[in-house]
This record gives sequence, C-alpha cells and structure tokens, in this order.
Amino acid sequence: MKKILSALSLATALAVVGVASAPAQEDPVKIALVHGLSGSPLEAFSKQTTNGFTLGLEYATNGTMEIKGRKIEVIEKDTQFKPDVARSVLAEAYGDDEVLIAVGGTSSGVTTAMLPIAAEYERLLLVEPAVADSLTGPDSNRYVFKTSRNSSMDMQAQALALKPDETLFVATLAEDYAFGKDGIAAFKTALDGTGATVVAEEYVPLKTTDYTATIERLFNALKDKDGRKVVLIYVAGSGDPMGALVSADPSRYGIEISTGGHILPVLPTYKRVPGMEGAIYYYYENPDNAINDWLVAEHKKRFDAPPDFFTAGGMVAALAIAKALETAEDWETETLIATMEGMSWDTPKGLMTFRPEDHQALQSMYHFKIKVDDAVDWAIPELVREIKPEEMNIPIGRNNQE
Repeated sequence: MKKILSALSLATALAVVGVASAPAQEDPVKIALVHGLSGSPLEAFSKQTTNGFTLGLEYATNGTMEIKGRKIEVIEKDTQFKPDVARSVLAEAYGDDEVLIAVGGTSSGVTTAMLPIAAEYERLLLVEPAVADSLTGPDSNRYVFKTSRNSSMDMQAQALALKPDETLFVATLAEDYAFGKDGIAAFKTALDGTGATVVAEEYVPLKTTDYTATIERLFNALKDKDGRKVVLIYVAGSGDPMGALVSADPSRYGIEISTGGHILPVLPTYKRVPGMEGAIYYYYENPDNAINDWLVAEHKKRFDAPPDFFTAGGMVAALAIAKALETAEDWETETLIATMEGMSWDTPKGLMTFRPEDHQALQSMYHFKIKVDDAVDWAIPELVREIKPEEMNIPIGRNNQE
C-alpha cells in the first residue's frame, strides 16, 4: 500500500509540474473595425469593407485566422456617422477592448475626428475606406496609415482620363465636405500646366436631391465656351446628380458628363452615359493577379455576386495588417510603425506601398470607358488602361519623417 501511495504521489507531482511548465495559451490579438453601420447611405460601404476585411484575413492566414500562433479577433464598432460617437467608440476600442490596431472609418469628415484619438492612445489607425487627402495631412499624425486611395489619386487619374489640353473647359459638381472639397482641389492641381480651365465649382450638401438651380449655373458657365465642355461629378452619398444632369439635356449645349466609377448598385445608372470615360478605384474585372482572382471566386461563391469597390479595400487593409504583423519583430506600436513605413504588399489591385513621409498607400487606378451590355444589370466600366502610381503626382500630406 505504501508503494502504491508513493507512486500516486509521484504521478500527481509530475502532473502538477507538467501543467505548470506547459506554455500558456496567448490571448487573441484584437483588431477593431470602427465605421458607420447606421444612419447614412454610406453604410453600404462599411458592410463591403467588413466582408473584404474578413476575406483578406482568411487569405493571408490560409483560413486559420492566426498570425504567429495568435488568433485574430475582429471587433466591430458603429460610429453612426457622428464625429463624437466615432471618437468615443475608438477610445473604447483602444482603452477598454485593448485592440492593437483600429481600421476606419467610412466618411472622411467622421474619420477626421478619429485621428487625434490614435495619437492620444499611441495606437495605430488604418484609414479605410475614407478618401480625403487631409486624412494624411497636417492635422493627421504618425499613428495613422491609409490604405484607401485619396482624392488626389481620384482626380489625377480622372484628369488623365479626360486628356486635358487648352481646349478643355470643366465645371465641377461635388459635395460640400472634406471628400468633395479635397477632390476638386486635387482635380484643379492635376490640371495645372495642361491648359484646361475650371470655369465653375458647385458644392451641394450631403443627401441633396434637387439639383435644378445647381445645373442651371453649371450650364451657364459652360455653354458659350469655344472648345470641349465637361461637367465633372464628384459625389459619393448624395441623390442622383447624373440623372438630373442627363434629364437636363447637356448635349444641347455640346456639354459632356464625366465622373469616376462607383459601387455596383450605382453602376446601372451609368447606362445613361454610354461611352463616358473616367477613372475608377476598382472594378472586379480590371485587375489581373492571383489575389483578385481568389477574391472574385470566393465572393461569388459566398455572396452570389462579384466583389465591389470597398470589398477590395477591406481586403487591402487586412493584407496590410497581416504583412505588418508577420514581418515585425514584435507588435509594439513603434516597431509596427517602423515596419510599415515603406512597406510593400500584394493586394487585389496589385502591389501597394506605404509612402514613408505621410503613410499614404500608393496604388494604381483604372481608366475606363462605359460599355452597355443588355445581358449585364449594370454599365461596365471597361478597362482602357491601368494608371500606375508613378504616373500620378500625389502631394505629400504630412512629413512624418521630420
């Protein structure tokens, strides 16, 4: 009996030692998606971002949702498209939830309010899908990186698609907040030295539905010009400015319409402007690479539809985070900043690079021409050519190297 008790005591002791010496399971690393899920027409953009982000993490981790042995936990926060709510939920994510990195937001105006919170908590904020140049400008900070394209890219590409010269006259229609104002400022910069002239700028409130007076002013500014005349639309969340313009019959004055690409639910409206040329951030048939092929196939399988604008953007953000976490020696904020500055990574749009100076991701855009196919529900932004980052003179918003 003594021998049996002794053996049991030894086994118990060994078991205790074994438990004590076993490596502890590390907590998941948390990432927050902080964007508008209610209260605006732009909430569709956020939902696309979420889907793309999930697919991006799956692709980057081969379905394990782990990096360096640690599970990735994604937390979603609703800004309600309100700056004060955005600040509050981002602070909650950094403070209470202890997220390593936050991704957001959807509206440029709301995202602007989030920038100082990243600096206050000294945590990374990856901007996606908000667009305004100012998000990496003087009021931004070194904790902010931006995977989304910016207004300068939109407008540099749009200007290239219009082939500007001294015979081109343009009147612009944009929304009256950071997105629209930054976009038109970037467009005017892109036209510098080409000889083209911007003859009028109209800014409308978000959710505008009546464009009657605005269109009259645009037409009056253009109709007597001797040359090519274009109304450029740069609108994200308002009503249907293209429909209003088409209904007003700009062709009676020889006026054309041009705009950038849009999400798939909006592209059916582009059937009204066959042959229109512009520039687009992403259309699922345009990029030619293995990641985009995977994204298109998986999205069709899961959602019975092709991926959209911000689905690709969400995937881009996830792939950037995965590359940074895989590459960095540790996950301290300063190490991650040093790792990401100048970092290049593969995306559905091809290779992207974070510019060290202001943390803007440099990326391609796509010159398109609208093709109408009755067998397709939407107008097809058929690829004319890929516009490479080096073709666009994208201003440096903030020099984080100083």
